[in-house]
Amino acid sequence: MLQFVPQTSVLIAYLVAVVALTLTPGPDMTLFLGKAIGQSRLAGCAAFLGASTGLVIHTVLVAVGLSALLAASVTAFTILKVVGSLYLVYLAVQAIRHGSALSVGGKGSSDPIGKVYLKGLAINLLNPKIIVFFVTFLPQFVSPGDPHAAGKLMFLGILFVVVATPISLALIWFAGSIATFLKRSPKATRAVDWLFAGVMGAFAVRLILAHGK
Repeated sequence: MLQFVPQTSVLIAYLVAVVALTLTPGPDMTLFLGKAIGQSRLAGCAAFLGASTGLVIHTVLVAVGLSALLAASVTAFTILKVVGSLYLVYLAVQAIRHGSALSVGGKGSSDPIGKVYLKGLAINLLNPKIIVFFVTFLPQFVSPGDPHAAGKLMFLGILFVVVATPISLALIWFAGSIATFLKRSPKATRAVDWLFAGVMGAFAVRLILAHGK
């Protein structure tokens, strides 16, 4: 089991990135906070569970696909890591230029819990940006010559969901207060954007410089 766990420094960097990503508003957060406010906290949890299921499925697909790529060509895997680093820089710039959008309204449609779960699943499973992000983000924490790459990718993907769960459940529980706070203080959202941009940008630059040595 331990061979699937990255080095402590890599693990800490990954955890910081995961927290920044979890706090950054996106379509999945908009859905589960919107459901928590407009329907019930249970509906918010169902939406989050569906979105998390989508992330787990992406994790499995990415782990299998990237481990096959690594087995076929270490060079191709390294190129993917470099491209991924540049993509993280792009995301950081976009976060600063355009910011994140979180729009949660009041009373919305009351859907069955099963349907809410499926909406959450679809919003991550069918989102091409999530696919691109996972393909470029997870490999940054695995060395091209690592024989345990597949296991580490799986571990990191599952860890993403484990870390995001308590944070997201807290957001769901206090969804009403959070929505009110964000309406009164838009600077808070911008602070999260800068946090995300700073973490992604700094990590990507470090990776690019490491590849350039």
